[in-house]
Amino acid sequence: MSIKIAITIGDPGGIGPDICVMMAEKYLKKNHVVITDPQLLIDSSKKLNRKVFINILKNIDDTLKSGKCVINVLPIKLNKKNKPGQMSPANASFVINAIETAAKGCLNNNFHSMVTGPISKSILNRGGFKVSGHTELLAKICKSKSIMMLMNDKLKVTLQTIHIPHNKVSKQITKEKIIEKIKIIKNDLINKFGLKKPKILVCGLNPHAGEEGLLGNEEINIIKPAIQSLKKLGIHIDGPVPADTAFISKYINEYDVIHTMYHDQGLPVIKYDNFSRTTNVTLGLPIIRVSVDHGTATDLVGTGNVDISSFIQALKVARDISKSAS
Repeated sequence: MSIKIAITIGDPGGIGPDICVMMAEKYLKKNHVVITDPQLLIDSSKKLNRKVFINILKNIDDTLKSGKCVINVLPIKLNKKNKPGQMSPANASFVINAIETAAKGCLNNNFHSMVTGPISKSILNRGGFKVSGHTELLAKICKSKSIMMLMNDKLKVTLQTIHIPHNKVSKQITKEKIIEKIKIIKNDLINKFGLKKPKILVCGLNPHAGEEGLLGNEEINIIKPAIQSLKKLGIHIDGPVPADTAFISKYINEYDVIHTMYHDQGLPVIKYDNFSRTTNVTLGLPIIRVSVDHGTATDLVGTGNVDISSFIQALKVARDISKSAS
């Protein structure tokens, strides 16, 4: 089965165009379609002194070409001429347009999955788009719930809350929301990853998981009741455990995913473990979306000194999930 994957480069002033050019020789295949302004790739190839051959598609179903260094491009016009290494709010709508095109292509079965390059949330907001991240934006486009999961070869980590200030985290943690998200996680682990009976470990919110109420009551009043309700539904789930011991080998080997309460509770651990092979998978969507787990890296644009392994891994994960879900 040939898995057709849509690729968005992220912010045009960031490292995305360079990554696509650097992947062209070995890693971009006939069934990979890059949604971008072709001129970005041409300019990047000149700066990096690498040959690429751009096949511009007339429409989303146009014939794809194969060959060494061929990049199939579904064209979207930049709003403003790009300056490599400099991100401009004037191109915010270009970034949004590329993401929407890829997502709608997946919804319409033109693509099996999509892989996204890094964006700048602050630049998008300055450009007039209230976006706190790909995860939330794709949920809006797909009219569904979304959950961030980071994964590598050893570990999967999901988040109860994501891009919100720390002082608002506890207000967003309710029994109903935990139950809702765990159900989504369980279903996607079954349907997208082929796990028959996924095992989920839940972290507490407070230090030492609240220390029996001494350091907070969320575990007693919210998280434990949610877990008990989920167990009654037949879900294999345990916790809450202290986050500072949740990532020891005993738990990593026993559970398929570790569910954390907020962004910086779980992500530093997995990024430290194997950053270059860590990818971001959005759960809860009716489509498959995988992303690199690094930023726009404007300081590296044009240098050729870029680690493309995260993007390569994202393409692999997208292909594997697409096959499992088909």
